[in-house]
Amino acid sequence: MSAPAVFSTDERIGSLLDQSITRHMMSTLTDQGGKICAEYVWIGGNGGDVRSKGRTLDKMPEKPEDLPMWNYDGSSTGQAPGPTDSEVYLVARAIYKDPFRGGDNILVMCDTYEPPQIMPDGSVKDITPIPTNTRHAAAEIMKRAEDEEPWFGIEQEYTLLNALTKWPLGWPKGGYPAPQGPYYCAAGAGLSIARDICEVHYRCCLYAGIAISGVNGEVLPSQWEYQVGPVIGIAGGDQLWMSRYILHRICEMYNVECTFDPKPIPGDWNGAGGHVNYSTNGTRKEGTGWEVIQEHCAKLGKRHAVHIAAYGEGNERRMTGMHETSNMENFAWGVGNRACSIRVGRMVPVDKCGYYEDRRPASNLDPYIVTKLLVETTLLL
Repeated sequence: MSAPAVFSTDERIGSLLDQSITRHMMSTLTDQGGKICAEYVWIGGNGGDVRSKGRTLDKMPEKPEDLPMWNYDGSSTGQAPGPTDSEVYLVARAIYKDPFRGGDNILVMCDTYEPPQIMPDGSVKDITPIPTNTRHAAAEIMKRAEDEEPWFGIEQEYTLLNALTKWPLGWPKGGYPAPQGPYYCAAGAGLSIARDICEVHYRCCLYAGIAISGVNGEVLPSQWEYQVGPVIGIAGGDQLWMSRYILHRICEMYNVECTFDPKPIPGDWNGAGGHVNYSTNGTRKEGTGWEVIQEHCAKLGKRHAVHIAAYGEGNERRMTGMHETSNMENFAWGVGNRACSIRVGRMVPVDKCGYYEDRRPASNLDPYIVTKLLVETTLLL
């Protein structure tokens, strides 16, 4: 059977600035006088944006607790009432090597808090998590379930857009490419669009110390996927958020936009998911793990509505029962079935243990919320 003709593109996108100057200065001026640059990264007010700012440290921290708390203007990120009460505190939670500055410089994943307050009786109220801090509650749940060692492997799909037109990169201007079919895991002009971004991101994540376990081209042309994991507990959310920050920084250099919209193009085109692979000591136990997985699926079915409500904005546009999705109104699980809520791998019933994949989360999932719910539903209720 002959494949449909796929044409390449003459689209050209250039960086805003001449990056050869940047590369020259960053590679030439390597002596920082013993100082460390720390880029503090946090989640902004809309729940999907990542913000950051850098500070200079006198020495390399050995652990996140060694880093000083910092603050920022929350009124400019939608996380504080206004300029008269705008201070939000940053608490360092995880440290990664900085692939952009190189050397001993670091990226720091933080979460966000109201600053200490003096109460009417003179006592001092400690910092408290702000409403958009979803990490705090997730960390508490992970602590309660740490004996089960929950492992997560998160599949992050994303779509690359022309930052000027907001149309998928490499697509005909105002038009559509050949139908889906030839693009998934493909190689070749017109088939694999902007592989450079995928490869640079892959290398940067490895350098940073993120447990990125693979990458691939996706079904929609100009859509890619990478996987983070397996990682234990709260590290699943920390690493996925930092990997997103790194991806946005790379796209910034190429003057390309990255979107995590779960259905970037309406019609007969695949959406973008954030599938979460999950296992516990119970599911991984030889001989009895398969029974535990079935128990987990029964529990997840009872709380389907709770999970769906928290699995990503706009997910109803993606989860229609078509394009390798289940219908979001109904819960179902099956072995080797990619058109259901929970997919169990073919070898799990054979090996009598293993993991399963929650296919419901959208690509714009908050991994702190999703991993928290999985642990809460299957282990703590």
